[in-house]
Amino acid sequence: MPSPRFLQLHHEDDGAVRAELAAGLLATPARVAPKFLYDALGSRLFDAITELPEYYPTRTERAIFATHAQAIAGAAGRGRTLVDLGAGNCEKAARWFGALAPSGYVAVDISIDHLRLALDRLQQLHPQLPMLGLGLDFSAGLRLPDEVGAGPRLLFYPGSSIGNFSPAQALDFLRDTHREAKGGGLLIGVDLVKDPRVLDAAYDDPLQVTAAFNRNLLRRLDQLLGCDAQVEDFDHVAFYDPVQRRIEMHLRARRELTLRWPHGERRLAAGERIHTENSYKYSVDDFASLLRQAGYSEVRHWTDPQAWFAVFWAA
Repeated sequence: MPSPRFLQLHHEDDGAVRAELAAGLLATPARVAPKFLYDALGSRLFDAITELPEYYPTRTERAIFATHAQAIAGAAGRGRTLVDLGAGNCEKAARWFGALAPSGYVAVDISIDHLRLALDRLQQLHPQLPMLGLGLDFSAGLRLPDEVGAGPRLLFYPGSSIGNFSPAQALDFLRDTHREAKGGGLLIGVDLVKDPRVLDAAYDDPLQVTAAFNRNLLRRLDQLLGCDAQVEDFDHVAFYDPVQRRIEMHLRARRELTLRWPHGERRLAAGERIHTENSYKYSVDDFASLLRQAGYSEVRHWTDPQAWFAVFWAA
């Protein structure tokens, strides 16, 4: 039985992490990058969020894939190296193995540790498919190593994670994908502009699972920075900004307080917020234009009947 290969290119620098977190807390307004939301507990909480009736993106994208699988596979083509960006448990990409018949599968995530079990299990189910687990942080730029292999690649970026980038950052990232596709293409999920009430409910659910996901970040600040932030001192705040066309998530101080960590502190007034995540929403035309600006010449898309979500193929 063949085994997947693993290559860890991202190596966590504890000092750099502490410096990044401290700089964010000292900024005006205070902020923490959304990548810090996803520790082991945060990842499990996000998985729970995707099961909530209010959180439409995951099930809507899955329905688009199911409804339009033949057309998507026909556009994307067969036999390419499938590069799964932000692979997680690899389940979304694995559903495409039959339709796309990839020549190889590359699962990209920030840490190999999260990929090992998933890839070992997948390799048993698909023993003839070469697999590579790639530990890579592409939040500040995507550049794939030679081990991915030559020839056209199919880059797969589902789940509307592109929304965590500002439009300018998204354009830079899409230019990177265009270069790294090596003449292949990109299959990407994009959340669309819609009724703000639908958006607000998706990011501030009645069960408060999203609140737990956001407030877990305060425990991360303690673990990574030695910050004395207390979960009970903050509320989860999420809302849609129609001017920026984005959901914003914040942690709002319930009272006046001072956050302290080794060699630093930040005072927060009652009601002052720490900005933790953005999720930008697009129109179909605007995102297609972004793909063309990035260098893609052939752009197709598929949506659900309500036009809440879109899947794009860019070649």
